[in-house]
Amino acid sequence: MKLLFPNGEHAPVELDSGRAVLGSAADADIALMAPGIAPRHVEIEFTGATARLTVSHPENLVTVNGKAVTTSIELKPGDLVTFAAIRARAVAVEKASHAPPPKPRDIDVDDDGRTKVRVALPKFVLRGVSGVTFGKIYPVQSTVVIGRQSECEIPIPSEEVSRRHAELRVTPDGVMVEDLGSSNGTYVNDRRITRQLMKAGDELRLDTIRFLLLAPGQEMGQAAARNEAPAPSPAAARPVAKSSRTGLMWAIVAVAILSLSAVAARLMGLF
Repeated sequence: MKLLFPNGEHAPVELDSGRAVLGSAADADIALMAPGIAPRHVEIEFTGATARLTVSHPENLVTVNGKAVTTSIELKPGDLVTFAAIRARAVAVEKASHAPPPKPRDIDVDDDGRTKVRVALPKFVLRGVSGVTFGKIYPVQSTVVIGRQSECEIPIPSEEVSRRHAELRVTPDGVMVEDLGSSNGTYVNDRRITRQLMKAGDELRLDTIRFLLLAPGQEMGQAAARNEAPAPSPAAARPVAKSSRTGLMWAIVAVAILSLSAVAARLMGLF
């Protein structure tokens, strides 16, 4: 498990097995210097995949997901923790797999021995539609963080964006976006959110920085389906053309009859 500090009070901290002390003391394992932080503010004990947070003194201000904690609580990935005025987000850390790498599937070999490489498109991309991101494309794969820090997967050099502003995670149903305690807020379709599932076509806004979520794989599949749709055969179009010519012929005949009638009436002295 890892602790992320969205406002930059501390670098990300990966919790190792054992106990870690967080506080303002010089010998604290995670040293935080801010008003309201006690020398030994809390202890976090991490064993295997479980983390337990214990408040050292009932007067030490600690909340988990907005609820005050005065004793002990299990800490889970995704929990938002505040130590006095400092925010931190607990996130899971994926361990590297020792399984052998899968055989590549994106390489073909032509009959003449030349190798072709197929480029795998990301399932989703963000296209910037305002500010410093206008016209830029950012792939969204697995889990990415948008923020002002250069360490973010999608760095946005703008003062309107927090150091670690929002996290995007690809799911089978779309992209789950979660605000990481940003100062100016995260919006989906102009509605401020804490956590929201986005679909292709939705707009993501970080203060005044706007993005459009696109699914290039789906768009290419739809375009291919349109290109493969059969064109109407000439035989199907002929009846329409024949009908048009028949109507034009009858119109000419009607005009001719009217003209002959007028001439005949004139000769008979009716006009």
